[in-house]
Amino acid sequence: MTPSLRTVVPPAVAATIADRLLRHTAPGTRVVRHTIDRAGPVDMDLPDERAVQAACGLMHVHGRATGGPAPLAVDYASVVAGVLAAQGATAVAIGRARGLELREVRTSVAQGALLAVGQYLAAATATEGDGPSEPTACAGGLATLDTCDGTRVELETLDPLAWREFWTRLGVPPALAGRGWLRFQQRFATAVCPLPGELREAARRRTPAELRAVACDTGVSLLVVGSDPAPAVHPAPWRLTPAPDAHPRRPVPAPAPAGPDTGATPSLPLAGLRVVESTRRVQGPLAGHVLRMLGAEVIRIEPPGGDPMRWLPPLAGGTSARFTALNAGKRVVEADLATAGGRDTVRALAAEADVFVHNWAPGKAGRLGLDAADLSTARPALVYAWASGFGDTLGDRPPLGTDYLAQVHGGLAAAVRPADEPPAPSLMTLTDVLGGLVCAQGVLAALAARERTGRGCRVDSSLISAAALIPRPAHRVRWTALDRPLRTADGHLYLGAEARARPEAVHRLLAPAGFAALTTEECAGRLAAAGLTATPVHTDLAALADDPAFKAAVAPPDPVIGHARPHAPWEFA
Repeated sequence: MTPSLRTVVPPAVAATIADRLLRHTAPGTRVVRHTIDRAGPVDMDLPDERAVQAACGLMHVHGRATGGPAPLAVDYASVVAGVLAAQGATAVAIGRARGLELREVRTSVAQGALLAVGQYLAAATATEGDGPSEPTACAGGLATLDTCDGTRVELETLDPLAWREFWTRLGVPPALAGRGWLRFQQRFATAVCPLPGELREAARRRTPAELRAVACDTGVSLLVVGSDPAPAVHPAPWRLTPAPDAHPRRPVPAPAPAGPDTGATPSLPLAGLRVVESTRRVQGPLAGHVLRMLGAEVIRIEPPGGDPMRWLPPLAGGTSARFTALNAGKRVVEADLATAGGRDTVRALAAEADVFVHNWAPGKAGRLGLDAADLSTARPALVYAWASGFGDTLGDRPPLGTDYLAQVHGGLAAAVRPADEPPAPSLMTLTDVLGGLVCAQGVLAALAARERTGRGCRVDSSLISAAALIPRPAHRVRWTALDRPLRTADGHLYLGAEARARPEAVHRLLAPAGFAALTTEECAGRLAAAGLTATPVHTDLAALADDPAFKAAVAPPDPVIGHARPHAPWEFA
């Protein structure tokens, strides 16, 4: 299908999110022209959020843990696109203040979806795969546990000894608990968690109070999964705390603008700025990744020997594909933060930087002497950003600030699933991705304000503040069979809104064979002839990377990176 024949439906949710975020940003950013459409460079007709989820792999990754592709019951890709639009507009404003001739920015809901599945796409296309890179869908693949009274709970720990002790207290043999540990930890990377049935049965014999007591004794975080989709708290996307005094901004040489006689390519808006990050896992590295794609130089601080996540299989180019999906192109400096020399290295790097980003545990920055007040002494105009799990919404001793607990506390565990399914977090890292994007936008807001005021700034954002951006209904949504992907002879098909509203017409068009007897292409063709849209569901991310429709949106594996990756999600004019 050619772009000229696409169905164009304004993505209202994305536009609303972009406008909301720009209202929290420095004056002048809202006047930058920013355009959001559905498909962007993806050469497909994607008329709504669900079509994007089907085509770009979101349904596939979200549905792995429940046995097959499933839609997210929230407009997640649209929210991501709204944040991307705000980032692009803010970056343009910063570039203009620095003398670049930038006028507008364009992004799309499909590019937001592809960025969200970037790590899973990298793993599926890694050139040095170690074992299956695409996990098998599993109907019992959620980590959420049921208790004896039907309450559902979510556990979290990053400590294998705490995990083993928790289950030992429940009567599970240590060896069996150990079998569950690897699957539990890998769920962040695989989006599936097939725990041994004996662990689920051990939890089912206990009350929530008993499990909570064991968790408290063993240092494991535990939250009850509620059925209310509304956010428990409504924090602002980020909090900016400007430095008390203005300081002259260090001159940053703006690259020569492009022109017909120069042969130069358009400059990226953050070119010439320097970011230092000390981050791990997803949220923090993604914030740095966004700033690098916008043109900043990013220096990554890692422990001696490198970040352990570098060796998480599958590998590509000798490094974890999931790791390089978020960290390729960053310069690395190793420093042991437990030593005075390592902390001095951080201070020296921050003194020459425009931005410092970390996602350390609460209180760690102060204990290390690397908080905003410490680093701003040598660099008063520094933008200092902390990407946390819960911010200050749960006091000074919050549970572990990880994606799935943030989904539980923020109501997403109920909102992402329809009313006829038990509430449970998506094992796709929804808040990690959105949290990294919100942190990056907070940094951009601080940089835009610095251009105007000369002041450095502290930026506080969290997974909870990101989750609260996602609109959700007052009550969990109810679906019919047609609201879920339909199995065809060779795959899955997701019906468009008009087709879902006309089930009699759909069954008449496909009678007597039905969906299961026809190929995806045959089903879609019959529906299209009657003016009804339907989108094939991509359930193989490696095939998505080879799909001609995604040629302009996804870069194929190359000798350096070694895996497919989405192109930067903005086009600047």
